[in-house]
Amino acid sequence: MSKDRIVIRKIEPNDNAPLEQVIRACFHEFKIPLEGTAYADKETPQMYESYQNDNEVYFVIDADGDILGGGGVKPLRHFEADVCEIQKMYFSPKVRGKGYGKLLFKKCLDAAKELGYKQCYLESAPQLKAAVHIYESFGFKHLEGALGNTGHYSCGVWMIKDL
Repeated sequence: MSKDRIVIRKIEPNDNAPLEQVIRACFHEFKIPLEGTAYADKETPQMYESYQNDNEVYFVIDADGDILGGGGVKPLRHFEADVCEIQKMYFSPKVRGKGYGKLLFKKCLDAAKELGYKQCYLESAPQLKAAVHIYESFGFKHLEGALGNTGHYSCGVWMIKDL
């Protein structure tokens, strides 16, 4: 897999099915609960349609048409308007450990700033140790509990960062 053939771009309608496969596979691989997580979200099979408002964006990692991951920014549900959530950030094993997660994460943070958000929140699972380490390296701080109402009651890691 050549780096010059991998791009991070905005999601397109044809990305829904392959992206759903990547997201769902991560839950099984890392033994993350299926209920109370993104696995059970109604939007997971229709990610393109779920990120079409002006104050949100979703990016995918595209390797010559092979969707290998993604991540997005949305307003944090049932919370202050200037707080966004980075959500549904999952990657195929094909791109893990190669720096694309950090690139995509930075792209999401930059997009959050451009969209006018003042703080960025995220939820994760303790099983995703490498991801949590990346969040910490970008200055995210751990919280005692969840903010807003994401419906992800099975997530055990909550973090926030001022933008």
